[in-house]
Amino acid sequence: MKLAFRNITLFLSFLLLGSFTFAQQQEVVKTTRILFILDASKSMSGDWQGEEKFLIASRILSNVLDSLKHTENLQVALRVYGHQRNYPPQNCNDTKLEVPFAPNNFNRIKERLKYIKPRGTSPIALSLERSVSDFTDCANCRNIIILISDGIEECDGDICEVSAELQRKGIAIKPFIIGIGRDNSSVFDCAGTYFNAPDIDSFQKTINVIITKVLSKTTLQVNLLDKNGKPTESNINIAFTDIASGKIKYNFIHTLNEKGLPDTLVVDPLLDYKITLSTNPKLEISNVTLTEGKHNIVYADCERGKLKVELKGNTPAEFMPSVIVKTLDNKIINVQQLSEERKYLNGNYNIDVLCLPIIKLGSVNIEADKTTKIQIDSPGILNIYKNIRIYGFIYQLVNDRQIRLLDINENSSRSESIYLQPGFYRLVYRPLYSNQSVFTQSIDFEIVSSKTKKINL
Repeated sequence: MKLAFRNITLFLSFLLLGSFTFAQQQEVVKTTRILFILDASKSMSGDWQGEEKFLIASRILSNVLDSLKHTENLQVALRVYGHQRNYPPQNCNDTKLEVPFAPNNFNRIKERLKYIKPRGTSPIALSLERSVSDFTDCANCRNIIILISDGIEECDGDICEVSAELQRKGIAIKPFIIGIGRDNSSVFDCAGTYFNAPDIDSFQKTINVIITKVLSKTTLQVNLLDKNGKPTESNINIAFTDIASGKIKYNFIHTLNEKGLPDTLVVDPLLDYKITLSTNPKLEISNVTLTEGKHNIVYADCERGKLKVELKGNTPAEFMPSVIVKTLDNKIINVQQLSEERKYLNGNYNIDVLCLPIIKLGSVNIEADKTTKIQIDSPGILNIYKNIRIYGFIYQLVNDRQIRLLDINENSSRSESIYLQPGFYRLVYRPLYSNQSVFTQSIDFEIVSSKTKKINL
């Protein structure tokens, strides 16, 4: 008795451990990596409200770093441009990763800022391009760029194309750009989310707003509406595709919680999404933009009914033809089996039952919250008894026409059994080794539902 109890205890422990491990695997926390790209070109040595612009930017950035020190799952890095070579002459390679990503490197960045002096030109596009190598491989990171500049591209680089390429490749989310001292939105709008900071106070507020956007927890609820407009539909996969990169960021199988409400999802609020619902046929919600730090709700009409194709009589164990469900323009959307129920969006469909001959049903209406049942005749069985190999063809006879249905296996002399739908047929055959067409034979026969027809050759 003690042994039995011990085994039960071990079994329960195993189940609990398995559940805990599964939960751990599901609760994957992403690391946010913020790359600050700071302008240290010659213009940043200019006066801004009585103080050098670069010193102001360094001080405010240092304060931000202090506020982030205890933020979990966060890493920062610093790239600077325009600080290694004097202008003139112009040096368009003047960009450097001064402090790479690492845990708890906030003070390193602050210290490095003390020794940087604005000197050169502004290779902004090159700095964005070089950021590719700054974001080292990380399977579970979200990469953010915050660019701080008082000017524009001075080295003929295409900041718009470089930024778009970063997003297409999924390397970084659309950059945040802070223009200090003057409004360059007409230049930077194509490259990222631009903020104009005409004075020091607005600069401080802007960078805080961006940090809040980046780190805020945003939730989402997807309401799949039934025919009554209530969010009761569920248990389908929802794929979130980042529009910029075209990559799938999340897959969630939709769930209703214990209160019968759609479950809450946590997704990155900085991306624009296309949401694809794995309904039959699929539904897409385009251009989904979330509000950071809030609970967002997305709606989709998802009225679904069921389809079941079954036999009028008993189903033979070996007879399991596939049922192909197509749109009215004959695009295949799903394949199900005989006697199986599957859900489809409310509407009309073409249906092919892959028995012999194929049964084609056009414009079958599936209504929401109902099961559309289609019954087909039970097949009969054709038994062909032979001890020689033959060339043989079976035709369906319809209105004095013979319609080719299938070929007899010419590589076997064994008898064959074939399921056929009730109707009239013709077998045309010739022995494989006869060398004259006159030996061709033709046999007409009828197949009756649930009956066996025997033909001896």
